[in-house]
Amino acid sequence: MIGNFVTGIGLLGPTAMLGELSAGLGVTIREAGLLITFGAVMLCICSPLMSWLTSRVERRHMLIGVIVVVAACNLASAFAPNYAVLLAIRLVMCIAAAPYTPQAAGVVGMLMPPEKRASSVAYVFLGWTLAAAVGLPLVTFIASRFGWREVYGVVGVMSCISLALLVWRIPRGLFGAPVDLSTWSALARNRLVLLLLSITTLQIAGQFSIFTFMAPLLERLAGAGHDAAASVFAIYGVCGFLGIMTATRIVDHWGPLRTSILSTSLVLAGMSVWTFGAGHLAVMAFGVAIWGLGFGAITSMQQVRLIMAAPAAGAAAVSLNTSMLYVGQAVGSGIGGLLFAGGFFHASGFAAMAFLAAALSAILWSRRFAKSAAV
Repeated sequence: MIGNFVTGIGLLGPTAMLGELSAGLGVTIREAGLLITFGAVMLCICSPLMSWLTSRVERRHMLIGVIVVVAACNLASAFAPNYAVLLAIRLVMCIAAAPYTPQAAGVVGMLMPPEKRASSVAYVFLGWTLAAAVGLPLVTFIASRFGWREVYGVVGVMSCISLALLVWRIPRGLFGAPVDLSTWSALARNRLVLLLLSITTLQIAGQFSIFTFMAPLLERLAGAGHDAAASVFAIYGVCGFLGIMTATRIVDHWGPLRTSILSTSLVLAGMSVWTFGAGHLAVMAFGVAIWGLGFGAITSMQQVRLIMAAPAAGAAAVSLNTSMLYVGQAVGSGIGGLLFAGGFFHASGFAAMAFLAAALSAILWSRRFAKSAAV
């Protein structure tokens, strides 16, 4: 969970300091946003690829190796002389970080009994929620007062702490099932798995249509400054924390399907409030709070449903889901960047609503393919 936390800050951090990156590197806001878009493309490609290449590597060594590279890249980013070098370092970090989230979920699956697996996987993804709840407001605070280089330095130090904890606590001798071509073939024939992967893409694309440019959108639409934007990020993260903690408590009883319907509905409702309340900071912040209650549980419920839909290929399915997550990031941030650059600040909200409405419809449709109501 802590590894997901530092990885999440490293991957999401630029969204909370686009203005500082733009000014410090002499690029536009949209070009700064491409750090997210290009990184997402790299993560999309490398998540299943690296999961395949590392499937026979002992899990402890793999997780530790990933955090070593993440720490080194964040520290190197603090000294990047220009945009091109920073982008290159980020792409290297994304290649290394790609397998961390699915393999962390896989390790939890090895360590926990089946009846606790759903809530435990959701707990591991709490790290991403905390990255939003604590990490992004911290990024905004440090970047606005000290600079973006200092942000990368702090994240690098936190990554080193995570590394020490992994070395201390992760047991030895954990090996996952080897991934080969037959694994991917079996997943490609599973209609429920394919539908779940498309749901992930829709969910994340909708959120990143707004999320990537949330701070500059708040400034353009509601006149929010750095501290106000940091407060909205904090609201988003705190509500996400509450949402995923609630999800971990109810999922074993409700099942991941109903929990997924609830969380996606909350995100859609929050985005609707943001969109129709654009121009009023308090209303937009309220919309972000509703959105936050759902976002933390969305990804973890998708992971749980995939593991249940393909138990024999859980790690591979989760790696594909992570890849689709980053496809969604690339699509959403790309669309958001085009709309922002064109001055269509309100339109990103409507685009986000369309993606989430489609995702909710697909979740309801997925019940036709599920083997049981729980899936």
